[in-house]
Amino acid sequence: MKKIEAVIRSEKLEELREALDAKGLSSMTVTEVKGRGAQKGITLEWRVGEYRVEFIPKIKVELVVDDKAVETVISTITAVCSTGKVGDGKIFISPVEDVVRIRTGERAEKAL
Repeated sequence: MKKIEAVIRSEKLEELREALDAKGLSSMTVTEVKGRGAQKGITLEWRVGEYRVEFIPKIKVELVVDDKAVETVISTITAVCSTGKVGDGKIFISPVEDVVRIRTGERAEKAL
């Protein structure tokens, strides 16, 4: 099993959810986050002048999936969330040792 964490643009969340749902991958956790990378913040103009936003609002989507589904998730995220511009986000993949469904006590893939 793998945990996939994707930091994406906020406006791409609904489209990504629909695309993952269509592939039978509906279990996910979504968190509003702020961050910066190569984008290094943005400068905005307001009536009184310019100001700099150092941390950009993003969405973090987390999924734990069977190893066989990893490439499907990655290709779906990249297809839906890529605009070709700096700030599209990142995908992180980590091994998951075990999962336990609290309600039933099921473990591993049965708990997904």
